[in-house]
Amino acid sequence: MSQPARPPREAAEPETPHLDFAGTTPYEDYVRADVLTHLQHTLSDDPGEMVFLVTTQVMELWFTVIVHEWETAAKALRSDDVPTAVAALKRSVRELEALNASWKPLGQLTPAQFNSYRSALGEGSGFQSAMYRRMEFLLGEKSASMLVPHRGAPRVHAELEKALHEPSLYDEVVRLLARRGHAIPESVLRRDVALRYETSDAVEAAWTEIYSGDQNAELARLGEALSDVAELVWRWRNDHLVATRRAMGAKAGTGGSAGVAWLEKRAGKNVFPELWTARSHV
Repeated sequence: MSQPARPPREAAEPETPHLDFAGTTPYEDYVRADVLTHLQHTLSDDPGEMVFLVTTQVMELWFTVIVHEWETAAKALRSDDVPTAVAALKRSVRELEALNASWKPLGQLTPAQFNSYRSALGEGSGFQSAMYRRMEFLLGEKSASMLVPHRGAPRVHAELEKALHEPSLYDEVVRLLARRGHAIPESVLRRDVALRYETSDAVEAAWTEIYSGDQNAELARLGEALSDVAELVWRWRNDHLVATRRAMGAKAGTGGSAGVAWLEKRAGKNVFPELWTARSHV
């Protein structure tokens, strides 16, 4: 006799995750999501202001990560640990790509849409961002005057003042080139690091020599990682310029700057300048 057909085996139920916690969830304890998602306090009734506010706050978080990466790279370079520095720079490239994508929600604003909540900003402006200023200082764009807006926040001011007087990421790169045998003059190596970096023919000659040699050599790979960073910083500045031009034309900036004219001047500057000029001599 044939055996009766067995009922189909029920699929095993997935294990139920642990749901009962004595206090807040471990995820909340680590990420602090409740804090992050309650930091948005809009000042107008326009629904678009929430997008502007959250996007700006996300930018600040990316600034924080990128500063961490570049400080990691600078510390590694001081110890002649180029692989660790390159790894940090490469991570920052992905983070810069994410940062630059933050312009997408804002890049399509019409003047009427932006003006609907612009007054809520008052004199607020992105150039007042302390973490963005630390990014610029690490790139060699030093200016003591940019500490002035932060005098009312002692901790922030102290952190910026410390960053002002520390060698920039590029200062550490140039010092590494000297230790690796390239003829970098003492005037460059012992410059006042609290001042904006100025281009050097000797540094350009060093990069020319590096790029004329083995493309897989350690310093060449470092140069390309720095170039990736510089390119994305340039794109960030240009995307900022375009978004601002689209939203407000040639009006003065919210923080009293010249608006588009000021951003155009910033966008025209090369980061790590000799890395770009050296390519003309290879």
